[in-house]
Amino acid sequence: MTGRLAGKVAIVTGAGSGIGKASVELFRNEGATVVGADLHGAEFECDAGDEEQVDALVAHTVRDHGGLDIFFANAGVSGGFDSIFDQDANDWAEILRVNLIGPFLAIKYAAPVMKGRGGGSIVATASVAGLRSGAGGPAYSASKAGVINLVKVAATQLAGANIRVNAICPGLIETGMTEFIFERARSKGQESQIGHLNPLKRGGAPIEIANAALFLASDEASYVNGQAIVVDGGLSSSHPFNHQSYGRTTT
Repeated sequence: MTGRLAGKVAIVTGAGSGIGKASVELFRNEGATVVGADLHGAEFECDAGDEEQVDALVAHTVRDHGGLDIFFANAGVSGGFDSIFDQDANDWAEILRVNLIGPFLAIKYAAPVMKGRGGGSIVATASVAGLRSGAGGPAYSASKAGVINLVKVAATQLAGANIRVNAICPGLIETGMTEFIFERARSKGQESQIGHLNPLKRGGAPIEIANAALFLASDEASYVNGQAIVVDGGLSSSHPFNHQSYGRTTT
């Protein structure tokens, strides 16, 4: 077996569509044995924010495949774009349960198994919305900021275990969560406006995030730990302004 993940056993949550689905396919193509988990559309049915179900997911993987080397905690929900004043505590609790408690549970149950194997890699999906305002709703943004801090704390608490914990911060990626943005723009003939605020002037594809996850999961990232890797076309590289295309002159 060849590939960058040859001989590795991986779990990917949120595997039914978008980034998760692309990651499952990519990891398998790179030689890993992958258990894809989601509420629907994946081989293992799992609520990523439910402790008993995550425990069962890890136990199932170890029992059927002999161990665990990689956990990509990718499952998440958007929660919409309502303002702070239009949401209640129940809205926040559900968004935080999936987006932040989910990666916490992945770390809690994956790390002991990985330690017994001599190490491993845990990757969590955060967001540019966790870096600053303007890229998501308030609860979503807060949850993703929590993920960024969580991987830093976890990396520190796992010192000496040879377990790397990192996050990916996607920008605007075409997934089920953002489909309405892309479809609305296309229906209005405004597809060229998708992603126009970033220097690449386009939205991203799930495979572009999956490629980042592959890097962090692989031994090529053996010295990358406690980091939040931004994959957003350059959106977060500056304060927002109206980018002109390269070579365009003004009068």
